[in-house]
Amino acid sequence: MHEKIFRKETSDAKERGKIEIDEVSIVFGSGPTENIAVQETSINISPGEFVCILGPSGCGKSTLLNSVAGYVKPSSGRVLVDNEVITEPGPDRGMVFQQYSLFPWKTVHQNIAFGPKLAGYTPSQCDSIASTFLAMIGLSKIAKSFPGELSGGMQQRVGIARALANYPRVLLMDEPFGALDAQTRLMMQESLLNIWSEFGITVLFVTHDVDEAIFLADRILIMSSSPGSVIADLNVALERPRSPEMATSTEFVALKKECLSHIRAQSLKAFEEVGH
Repeated sequence: MHEKIFRKETSDAKERGKIEIDEVSIVFGSGPTENIAVQETSINISPGEFVCILGPSGCGKSTLLNSVAGYVKPSSGRVLVDNEVITEPGPDRGMVFQQYSLFPWKTVHQNIAFGPKLAGYTPSQCDSIASTFLAMIGLSKIAKSFPGELSGGMQQRVGIARALANYPRVLLMDEPFGALDAQTRLMMQESLLNIWSEFGITVLFVTHDVDEAIFLADRILIMSSSPGSVIADLNVALERPRSPEMATSTEFVALKKECLSHIRAQSLKAFEEVGH
């Protein structure tokens, strides 16, 4: 049963997941305390694309991601997924945060089965879906463990599986590997690419790490310092499947220099504005 559901949903996933950010501005506060976090930003992301957002601290990356999730409402403009205007959070957009947002009192299996249960699947279907995703992330052996018994990398793999168990149209990731050590982070990046390749889902991924963005993405969007807007849309032409060895290739190094140049310019701009 779970294999049928999985095959159907992954097939459907390749037809859906288009994201449109249409002239979005996001303003917090008013008057002297007004803060324009995102200004007149437009982005189009095709179904199945893996897009990373880079930029200096405080440039509105997470705020923009949260507008797609439905946690933050644009002050002007619209966010659409598959031509539907986003007005609130929903299971069609899976979210993975830097903090491991698992239920500590539920087992790994129960955490993953929670979304399908809310969606109205039968208990046996929920068990099957959870087992499918546990196998996909290579953690079937620890199905009965609790989150507190797992390493950070394992907890984040469970978090990704839990987000995917709802068969969302898009997967939104806010620096999900930022708290991990370098070796675990690299393994998680490779694991995520394997899952993405198999699932065919659209991914919008926020990171501070230029190497991470290049390794993962089809496209890299670079945001300006506050107020945030997209100042560069870079295509990552590296072949897939990706391997860590690519980090020394001419193409990788050239793209890294370009990204760093943009980010440095924006960071300096922000630094000078604060200084004045």
